[in-house]
Amino acid sequence: MDFSLSEEQQLLKDSVQRFVRDEYELESRRKLVASDIGYSEDNWAKMAELGWLALPLPEEYGGIGGGAVETMVLMEEFGRGLVVEPYMSSIVIGGGFLMAGGSKEQKTELLPKLAAGEMKLAFAYAERQSRFDLNDVECKAEKNGDGYSLSGHKGVVFHAATADKIIVSARTSGGSRDADGITLFLIDNNSAGLSRRDYPTVDGLRASELEMDGVAGTPLGEVGGGAALMEEVVGQAIAAICAEAVGCMDVLQETTNEYLKTRVQFGVPLSKFQVLQHRMVDMFMECEQARSMCYMVNLKIGDEDATERAKAVSAAKVQIGNSGRYVGQQSVQLHGGMGMTDELHVGHYFKRLTMIDTMFGNKDHHLKRYADL
Repeated sequence: MDFSLSEEQQLLKDSVQRFVRDEYELESRRKLVASDIGYSEDNWAKMAELGWLALPLPEEYGGIGGGAVETMVLMEEFGRGLVVEPYMSSIVIGGGFLMAGGSKEQKTELLPKLAAGEMKLAFAYAERQSRFDLNDVECKAEKNGDGYSLSGHKGVVFHAATADKIIVSARTSGGSRDADGITLFLIDNNSAGLSRRDYPTVDGLRASELEMDGVAGTPLGEVGGGAALMEEVVGQAIAAICAEAVGCMDVLQETTNEYLKTRVQFGVPLSKFQVLQHRMVDMFMECEQARSMCYMVNLKIGDEDATERAKAVSAAKVQIGNSGRYVGQQSVQLHGGMGMTDELHVGHYFKRLTMIDTMFGNKDHHLKRYADL
């Protein structure tokens, strides 16, 4: 099978590489992470200008009509730069929900704004008791005239502070863990009854805790059909973060390899020691296995068979979790004491890989899920 990129995909890869090289030196990223919003609005505008925000969105709504492979190419390069702009929350997940479940009116109103960088979205699904179960939802949505009122708590909502609208999973019927009876709602970030506590995450992103008390919400998709919608879009998000993780691992493997060639001990470079050569080979193999699984899931994410699609998603997430931990740990250890310092970028990549493992279910969760499918 030919895995080489098309001319257009290679041009996309080259343009993102240039952006990362010019805008994402470690010190530049530090300043972005320490800023009030945690990223750069100028970078967001530049992404809109370059067409990256429109990349996965339909052409009829101002998008470019790219698929999972194009998103994979972009996310892998974002991983190499540890990009902190809310592309995953707003475009991959938010845009994915609008495309998969939005009404004609919602798509016409919101997707062009999303593509132009004039609107941002966030996704609120996690609750205190739910851990990695998307269907464990106690947040309530009650019919209120022509609309709905939402009450409950949502946690670790990435980039909620700067989102214009938030997509919230809430229960309109059924028990707290039933797949049936979950509905997705769009709420405004400045809605009455919504309170937010914002904080930085360990990998330099921003997240929020949400408390809702009678917040007005508009259904996104079929009432009671939110579980299937989340399954589809979260699968796409996992495929995208797998690509980001591959980019992170590549940087760690390349950086560590170069360090061993230049660090001298007992009068010879560390790269001459056979035991360290073996460990570098193991790191390289883990990176390549992760890349293979990333390719597989992004090629299968559009599979019509829901079970096969779910298996591909969980299998890739397990491999990414295993590989990310191994590559990160080896990279930190082989750099010696420097690997533990905040001044060296190695630790920042390892933190991001650790967070990626926990997003939408860690490797243990997905290994069990794969076995149950």
